[in-house]
Amino acid sequence: PPLKLKSEGKPQKQICQVVLDHFEKQYMKELGEAWSTVREVLTSPLCWQYAVLLNKFSFSSELKNNLRLKGYHSLFQETLPYLPGSLKCYISRTPGRFPAQKHQIGKLKEYYLLNAASLLPVLALEIKDGERILDMCAAPGGKSIAMLQCAWPGHLHCNEYDSLRSRWLKQTLESFIPEPLMNLITLSELDGRQMGDLHPELYNKVLLDAPCSNDRSWLFSSDIQQATLRLIQRKELSALQVQLLRSAIKALCPGGSVVYSTCTLSKAENSDVISHILNSCSNVLPVDISELANVVSDEFTLVAGVQPHELLVLPARGKAWGPMYVAKLKK
Repeated sequence: PPLKLKSEGKPQKQICQVVLDHFEKQYMKELGEAWSTVREVLTSPLCWQYAVLLNKFSFSSELKNNLRLKGYHSLFQETLPYLPGSLKCYISRTPGRFPAQKHQIGKLKEYYLLNAASLLPVLALEIKDGERILDMCAAPGGKSIAMLQCAWPGHLHCNEYDSLRSRWLKQTLESFIPEPLMNLITLSELDGRQMGDLHPELYNKVLLDAPCSNDRSWLFSSDIQQATLRLIQRKELSALQVQLLRSAIKALCPGGSVVYSTCTLSKAENSDVISHILNSCSNVLPVDISELANVVSDEFTLVAGVQPHELLVLPARGKAWGPMYVAKLKK
């Protein structure tokens, strides 16, 4: 794979030292010895892996055979607490990326490339047919596509506040989802913090894949000033995450559940946000997802000693998925 990556003409990404130094201080404290192996993976893009999520609306047996020939295997083989037969994802032990698909007019794409850990929040949500679902910060759209592989919702509301990312989300959905199902999807560009007030108690399930400090991409910031600014603003992210989560809870109908996820290792943006909500909202309870964690621990490296309602995926060699934090609450 390294040779192939080079031949694609992509220059080696440069690590941003300011960010690495910041992570070094914070994560040594929060993760202890685990940080050194995580750092090794995060700072070596050539050992990153990409999973192949099949699109059930554009099935190809040729693709399946091709994946098997290339040494890919099915990601979820165990009996998960919730695993729709229609959700199919393939991974490889070796680093690299399956070739991306070009968009062709009038033809749905056959697969979506993603970080395999991105499927864990979707599995934790346990979507059933006919439910009203909100994907609150939906771009680029991978989790929405995964949800639609799982079940046929009564209504799926995909929201993305950033208008550029929102266009990207729309294109992604249109290249994977057939016309009849697109009719059940609403796209919006609302500020997620207002969602609860605009649509109180409307949804059975809410996914809040929150804006967070994206550890992977931040490490390779090419603009030092932007990186420094991001690190200063990092402290304010958890306040935004708490506001978004409060809004998500407001938008849930009683008995409904919300899954909160991020792609950072930062305790301030993960368990601290959830603890804050559990301590300040009397109408939500934590939901035990330890069974899901146990079953996926073969394919993912998880942090030990977390609460039953949360899991944290640590990138590791040969399992370079994550970072991905997942927590589940019920109204």
